[in-house]
Amino acid sequence: MDPRIEYAAFSTRRHFLQQSTAGVGAMALASLMAGDASGNDPLAAAKPHFPAKAKRVIYLHMTGSPPNLDMFDYKPELEQRDDQDCPDHFIEGKTFAFTSGKPKLLGSPRKWKQCGSNGTWMSDAIPNFHKTADDMCIVHSMYTDQFNHAPAELLVLTGSPRSGRPSLGSWTTYGLGSENENLPGFVVLISSGVQPNGGKNSFGSGFLPSVYQGVQCRSKGDPVLYSSDPAGMSRGMRRMSLDAIRDLNQIQAEQLGHPETMTRIAQYELAFRMQTAVPEVMDISQESQKTLDEYGAEVGGASLANNCLLARRLVESGVRFVQLFDWGWDFHGTGAATGIQKGLTDKCATMDKPIAALIKDLKQRGLFEDTLIVWGGEFGRTPFREGRTAKGKILGRDHYPDAFTMWLAGGGVKGGFDYGNSDELGFNVAEKPVHIHDLQATILHLLGFDHEQLTYRFQGRDFRLTDVHGHVVKDLLA
Repeated sequence: MDPRIEYAAFSTRRHFLQQSTAGVGAMALASLMAGDASGNDPLAAAKPHFPAKAKRVIYLHMTGSPPNLDMFDYKPELEQRDDQDCPDHFIEGKTFAFTSGKPKLLGSPRKWKQCGSNGTWMSDAIPNFHKTADDMCIVHSMYTDQFNHAPAELLVLTGSPRSGRPSLGSWTTYGLGSENENLPGFVVLISSGVQPNGGKNSFGSGFLPSVYQGVQCRSKGDPVLYSSDPAGMSRGMRRMSLDAIRDLNQIQAEQLGHPETMTRIAQYELAFRMQTAVPEVMDISQESQKTLDEYGAEVGGASLANNCLLARRLVESGVRFVQLFDWGWDFHGTGAATGIQKGLTDKCATMDKPIAALIKDLKQRGLFEDTLIVWGGEFGRTPFREGRTAKGKILGRDHYPDAFTMWLAGGGVKGGFDYGNSDELGFNVAEKPVHIHDLQATILHLLGFDHEQLTYRFQGRDFRLTDVHGHVVKDLLA
């Protein structure tokens, strides 16, 4: 047999990676370590494609989706037609989560007023936002492709309704790294005691190296689970253990060339540094009583208020992307807590005060101009009554993907600005539609990225957050 054929027949991928100094494994490792002169830190700060207006992001996801027609979208025509049959042409051929037949239109029971220098309409459910209207860029013409929670949330946060794609926070840290080597680049905080609808996929790294996934921290108890040293183990002994594990991993990396091995080394080292840095940054007892009161935060507590204060502390310390999930915004009206009367009042009271305080706090500390705040849910709510509760005293709305509201603030967007609108009843986008992919493209643009160029090769093709869609909404830019 020809020696060359014999060599090819018995050469495996492992042999190739072991023997090639400039092969696929080396290229993968070089790619993972790009931008770090030491070759050891995949989270080292990196430069975007062009000068960015935002250096960091605080994304406030209201899990379940708030009733936009009772908070930001004033529809006097809908109020006048309250309890009338829904016009056929609005519902023909459409499927709703819990409503069938011909539902009744539902005008908002809330009281409305114009706020800020631009006269932005807001309801009495969000009184603290009335004071921040001039800081908010409100998009009234959002729409999405999904009407069930998990796929809709995944679409908003990962660009796909199916599991397995990297989240927005992961793409951000993949592109920019972190500004603090002792803290994760992407931190997740969860309030109301429930995980997001998409589970950990909503803040996962998908096919990106796992060092870019969101690190979930807690505002009560150990900030990060399993990060403390076991009983009887000193910090010196932990350092020796990590050194031994690192040496074994480096041997494996040299033999196999798998980029996840280097990711594992980086994660162990980051976890060791986090043991000191994370408890300090998560300790809100260092804040003044005045600051705690403004947020409505409580030392030792666990709430959205605590998490908003922690978000400020985290971005102030160099964390690139902070994702807050707050469960309990699915206002079907199946009980008092999910009705758009007292239920919405009570829920908003836990939300608008700390977020308004967050905006004020960032401005006072000189962080607002280059910190992008994003607020919203995964879709909107129907302009008609939810089918299951149509005859009850508690008012509620079904899921609705065709028209809803999100807002942004700081980080290079226009303040005191209303963009787009839905029709007079809130069924369809009437002007300046913004798809979820358009919002994602705009967020990346504010961070200094061309969304078509921020890609990662996986299974033979280049993937991006916006897939093959999305346009930057330039009218939102300051």
